[in-house]
Amino acid sequence: MPVLENGAEVLRRRDIAAVTLGNALEFYDFLTYSFFAIQIGHAFFPGGSAYVSLMGSLATFGAGFATRPLGAIVIGRYADRVGRKPAMLLSFVLIGASIFAMALIPSYAAIGVAAPILAVLARMAQGFSLGGEIGSNTAFLLEASSPERRGFIVSWQGASQMIALFAGSVIGVALTALLPPHLLDVYGWRIAFLLGGVAVPFGLWLRTSLPETLHRVESGAQAAPASVDRVGLAQRHWRVMALGIAILGMGTIGSYIQIYVVTYAQNTLHLSQHAGFLAETGNTVVAIPAMLLGGWLSDRYGRRTVNVLNNAVFLVLIYPLFAWVVAVPSAAVLCICMAILGVFSNLGFGSFCAALSESLPKAIRCGGFGTVYSLAIALFGGTTQFVVTWLIHRTGSAMAPAWYLLVATSIAQIALMLFPESAPGQRRNRSAAPLPLAA
Repeated sequence: MPVLENGAEVLRRRDIAAVTLGNALEFYDFLTYSFFAIQIGHAFFPGGSAYVSLMGSLATFGAGFATRPLGAIVIGRYADRVGRKPAMLLSFVLIGASIFAMALIPSYAAIGVAAPILAVLARMAQGFSLGGEIGSNTAFLLEASSPERRGFIVSWQGASQMIALFAGSVIGVALTALLPPHLLDVYGWRIAFLLGGVAVPFGLWLRTSLPETLHRVESGAQAAPASVDRVGLAQRHWRVMALGIAILGMGTIGSYIQIYVVTYAQNTLHLSQHAGFLAETGNTVVAIPAMLLGGWLSDRYGRRTVNVLNNAVFLVLIYPLFAWVVAVPSAAVLCICMAILGVFSNLGFGSFCAALSESLPKAIRCGGFGTVYSLAIALFGGTTQFVVTWLIHRTGSAMAPAWYLLVATSIAQIALMLFPESAPGQRRNRSAAPLPLAA
């Protein structure tokens, strides 16, 4: 985007804030489900054992991921053809409706089998809307920023997810401190959803003032043409997209294992839910500046350098930190370990989102990025907590999450080393074998 006059610069910052805050509101409601998986299981999936109830709840959590690729394709195509702004408004309206539905669905005791069916439908609607949100959101941030600041600006998309996690964690800490367990089961988790729902009108108001970036001319690139062979473009960029699925998929496993800490603290470490929320809050607090720092560093030293080095450090830290928290299961140790993991699991996220978005042509940027992201999340995010719970149950080992995370992070390391440099001014210095990039 060309350099703008002072008045427009202020508008641009406001627009980026609007997109970031709107994205945070969406992710707050999507991820709050994970924090209260046990209580939601009691409400919708009463079973003969706590394990059966939790697995039913986690399976419903995963249903939201199944529809994310569909939302990425449908809403992403709409964003690439019509515009980023209408796509973001559409996804926000859809998630607003599903938020209130999730909060107000009666329990199994009240309406029987209709309760879990309605819960699954609400989760699927949330997933569909988020699938379309992520591509248009990231494309807007990339296109609304100058080339030398793309990594930092795009990292606000990931930071907004961490802001959502922080808000959810704080509310979780407050609810678990103020309400006894039986009241959390009855209505405490519903309060968390309703608080997010109250913010929906504010998010819609923010987004109505957004400009459109689809047809703006970028530095060194053409505006998206009205007619283009999008399927052909996607085929020519298949290697970038395949690596993107591998990297984001493996990173998703790490993210959702850390989100799982609230359940892990209770079911496996036998700590209080309050301790789990404290650890999750600490993890999120350090993740926000880490993600922004990683984006800032990638603008100066390149996406590939930041991503490869950071992931290597994270890989080395996984085993000793999990071994420590298993050997000394206390709230303090859990908080320290999750904070350290939070730094290195998030430092490269914004940087890689910028790299993937930069590597796709503008005409398929929303649909391509959203599809890659949503497929990775659907394949690994929706199954991670289910798989980890099953592994712990089958092996009886509290270290099961660490082994799963080690395998995923090792695969991500290989894929990151193969991914090309995309940062403006850094491409000629890249050491990886060249892959097809957007013109």
